[in-house]
Amino acid sequence: MFRILIFLIVVFCLGLGFAWLADRPGEMVITFNGYQYQVTLMVAAAAAVTVIAAVMITWWILKSIWNSPRAVGRYFRARRRDRGYQALSTGLIAAGSGDSGLARKMGKQAQGLMSADQEPLIHLLEAQTMLLEGRHDNAREKFEQMANDPETRLLGLRGLYLEAQRLGEGEAARHYAEQAAEAAPQLTWASNAAIETQTISGNWDAAMKLVATQASTKQISKEEAAQRRAVLLTAKSMASLDIDTTAARSAALEASKLAPEFVPAVLAAGQALLRNDEIRKATRLLENSWKKSPHPEVADLYIHARAGDSTHDRLKRARRLESLKKNHVESALAVARAANDAGEYLAARQAIEAALKLQPRESAYLLLADIEENETGDQGRVRHWLSKAVRAERDPAWTADGYVSEQWAPASPITGALGAFEWKVPVERLGTVIEAVEEEFEPDIPVISVMADSTEDDEMPVIEEEPPQQEAADGEPPADSETPADTQIDAKNDSNQEADNTKEQPAAIAEAGPVAADSEAPVEEKSIDTAGKEKPVKAEAETEPDTSAEDDKVPPHPIPDDPGVEEGEAGKETPGRFRLF
Repeated sequence: MFRILIFLIVVFCLGLGFAWLADRPGEMVITFNGYQYQVTLMVAAAAAVTVIAAVMITWWILKSIWNSPRAVGRYFRARRRDRGYQALSTGLIAAGSGDSGLARKMGKQAQGLMSADQEPLIHLLEAQTMLLEGRHDNAREKFEQMANDPETRLLGLRGLYLEAQRLGEGEAARHYAEQAAEAAPQLTWASNAAIETQTISGNWDAAMKLVATQASTKQISKEEAAQRRAVLLTAKSMASLDIDTTAARSAALEASKLAPEFVPAVLAAGQALLRNDEIRKATRLLENSWKKSPHPEVADLYIHARAGDSTHDRLKRARRLESLKKNHVESALAVARAANDAGEYLAARQAIEAALKLQPRESAYLLLADIEENETGDQGRVRHWLSKAVRAERDPAWTADGYVSEQWAPASPITGALGAFEWKVPVERLGTVIEAVEEEFEPDIPVISVMADSTEDDEMPVIEEEPPQQEAADGEPPADSETPADTQIDAKNDSNQEADNTKEQPAAIAEAGPVAADSEAPVEEKSIDTAGKEKPVKAEAETEPDTSAEDDKVPPHPIPDDPGVEEGEAGKETPGRFRLF
């Protein structure tokens, strides 16, 4: 575009010059070698321009001919380079999609078209292809070569870091990350790994410097940087509490200011203040934290703030927490614990009942079991509450990456991530869920299994029922059960027999006379066989035992039993029948 503009400007200037000459006519006389040449001024100007243009064109042609071999070579080199970049691009895409065969083919083609020194991405394609093919040793060697090259140093360190993590070599991975962080602090993965290294080694000041670097390079936001600094300051305070209480106090107070709702920082600050006998300041700090987010560890530290307090004084402090956060499960549990320690079992029971209404969980039932044992010593009731605790919802705990810890820690023991621990309910135990579901949906009727009654011609469904187990009185063996042949009835005859029994029931009761409340009069039962004739059936001589205590138990599944077909009826077609065992 710029060249076209210059060309237009030149043409415009020439046009103006010729127009100016045309307006001023004149002649030009040239005397040479005794001859005199006379032409107009316009013709002389046109001839001069033509000569100059001819010289320029001739020079351009000669120059093109002179440089043509170099131009031809440059053209072929550019074409070869373009083909190499195309092969490299295709190979990287194939490596990213997991096609090791195509990636290896394109890598060889790119190497043939371009040198590795000319394009460092060829090294990356080779290393990725080796990883896809499972040649991790060769890939590590390639990454080491890349780490020694200043142009690909960071890429090689990244590959070595990932390989060390894959092999579980945490120390080697952190070593490579530290080298990458020194060379390029703006790398997020390198700075995070370096922070994890400093955290594990307990070098809190170096870790905070790295966090400040992350904030300055915009890797993390200001809020995240403040949260990470609060975590590191809290860990520093906890580590130096027994060594330097003054340093621990300043670090914990700074952490609590950076993150006022961060419970570990509040706890560290409270412990440091109590160590320095600043009970009033520690009390205010803990009360403010309790108003925002009640936590059992805050309650425990607040209640035991003064070592010389009696159990009733601690109960008063627990009631103070309850007044600050009413109708909260943690407030009720704090009062219940303090009342149990003070021997005020009635108040403890009232508090624990309030906690159970708010949230029935494991710690509430465990505390109720402790109250029961301290007050009555009834082991049966204690076991009852313990069984309730097993099936209740779990209490919140410090959890990070599925790992549950009794105490807060600055980093996760699984991944090493900073500030990974959270106060939340852990993943529910599978056995607890199954037991709770079984208890909730426990049937109150015997198990009925449906079987197929096989005959020669067809198959009909048969329902088998398992009655409750009966025990004979006075150590006698149980009465014999009815035989399948005596209890098999036709569906039509069954309905007729029920109608007859309904009519005969008042007469049987009248003949039996008065009967004791806890016994039943023996009644002669009759059954109808397949031929339609009545025959006596042995009545149950013993009274069924009271099985109300075993209602919650599910009877065992009945054993399949098929007595077959009666004699004389093997060749007959038998309709569907019910078998009552």
